[in-house]
Amino acid sequence: MTSALGPSFLDPEWLISTFGLIGILAIVFAESGLLIGFVLPGDSLLFTAGLLVADGTYLHQPLWLMCLLVSVAAVAGDQFGYLFGRQFGPALFRRPDSRLFKQENLTRAKDFFAKYGARSIVLARFVPIVRTFTPIVAGASHMHYRTFLLYNVIGGTLWGCGVTILGYFLGQVAFVKSNIELILIGIVVISVVPVGIELLRSRRRSAAPPL
Repeated sequence: MTSALGPSFLDPEWLISTFGLIGILAIVFAESGLLIGFVLPGDSLLFTAGLLVADGTYLHQPLWLMCLLVSVAAVAGDQFGYLFGRQFGPALFRRPDSRLFKQENLTRAKDFFAKYGARSIVLARFVPIVRTFTPIVAGASHMHYRTFLLYNVIGGTLWGCGVTILGYFLGQVAFVKSNIELILIGIVVISVVPVGIELLRSRRRSAAPPL
């Protein structure tokens, strides 16, 4: 099965119709802190979840409960990533590339963390790929646990509630409902723009001749 967003495992509506609320929470958890989670939809999944809650399709939980559960799953995913990075961080930075693991993704998150410090835990929530690897880098860097926990709860709540609520209210707009695939593609494009800009900047810096 394919859609405008690619194979079925990247199609938020198919994922929700197939796996329901449990599937949403599992994907949010994985995308927040598991190494392979970066391939999963995050922003578009939550937006679609909010839209379907408003529409009463597949999801029949109240909005507040959906936001609460998604936020808990997001925070728990980052917690796992932090603990994983703290335990296996040094070895992870020496791990060779594979089909699902690229050192450049880890390096990108490391640079993001170095640039923004503790704030990166919140900011990374809104940057695909970086969102997955930043808690791992925070753990590997032995960021103070209480500081991480505070920013993790803030970031997970802002992202989990914010994107879901956005989908809920925009999902009641006729144009959005009749052009959902186009809207989801737009969300994906917008969400990866920061990653693309940072890649271009990194390549320009590496290509620039030394002074």
